[in-house]
Amino acid sequence: MGGPCRIAVTGKGGTGKTTIASLLAASLISAGSQPILTVDADPNANLHEALGLAVAETLGSMREEAFTRAIPPGMSRTAFLAMRFRQVLVESDGLDLIAMGRPEGTGCYCFANNLLSEAMETLQRDYRLVIIDSEAGMEHISRGTIGRPDLILVVTDPGMRGMRTATRIREIAVSLGLDPATMHLVINRDRGIPATDGSLPLPLLARIPEDPAVQEADLEGRPLVSIPPSSPSRRAVAELAGKILAICGGKREG
Repeated sequence: MGGPCRIAVTGKGGTGKTTIASLLAASLISAGSQPILTVDADPNANLHEALGLAVAETLGSMREEAFTRAIPPGMSRTAFLAMRFRQVLVESDGLDLIAMGRPEGTGCYCFANNLLSEAMETLQRDYRLVIIDSEAGMEHISRGTIGRPDLILVVTDPGMRGMRTATRIREIAVSLGLDPATMHLVINRDRGIPATDGSLPLPLLARIPEDPAVQEADLEGRPLVSIPPSSPSRRAVAELAGKILAICGGKREG
C-alpha cells in the first residue's frame, strides 16, 4: 500500500476553498475514510474555525533559532522536529489539523514554508488522506511546499474571474510538469447556470449549490461542519467525497 492520497484545494481567493475543504473532510469521515490530516497552508489560517477546532500554535509562530538552541541534549534535529510537529498538531475525532499561520514579526515566509514541507513529510504517513487548504493561486505547489498532490481541486465561483484564474492555475500546473489528469474543477455557489465541459478550463468534478445554511453559519460564527447533512451544500460535497474516494482508491491500487 502506498502513502496517503493528497488532495490540494486551491483557486481564486474568496471562492470558498476553506468551505469545500472543511465540508469535504466531514463527508470523508462520515464515509468511514479516516484518519485524515487537514493542512491549513494559508497564512491567514481559518480552516480550524470551519472545522470547529481551536489552534494554540501554528508553524509560523515557531522561532527559527529554537531549532538550533532548544534541541535537548542527545536528541537529533529530526526527532526534535517530529516532537514539535506533534505538539502543534490539533487532534480531533477522525481528523487532525496542522496550520501554517503567519511568521512572527516582519520576517519572510521561508522558514514557515520549510516547516510546512517538513511537517507534511513527517506526519502524512500516519493518515489515509491529506486535505490541503491552500492559499489563493499555486504558490505552495510551485514551490514544492506541499509536495505533488494526487488530486488538485480548483475551486471557482460561476464568475468569469474565477474561471480565468482556474485557467491560469492549469497552465502553471502543466508548466511545472504536473499531470493534467490530477486537476478537476469544483464550481462553488452554483446557481444552476448551464455549462458544458467544453466551455470550462478543467474537467468538472462537482457543482456545489449556493446554500443559505453556509451563509448563516458564517454570519453567526458557527463551524461550517455544523451545517445539517441534509443541506444542499452538504449533500453535494458528500457526492464529491464519493468521487474522490474512487479516484484515490485507483491511485492506491495503481
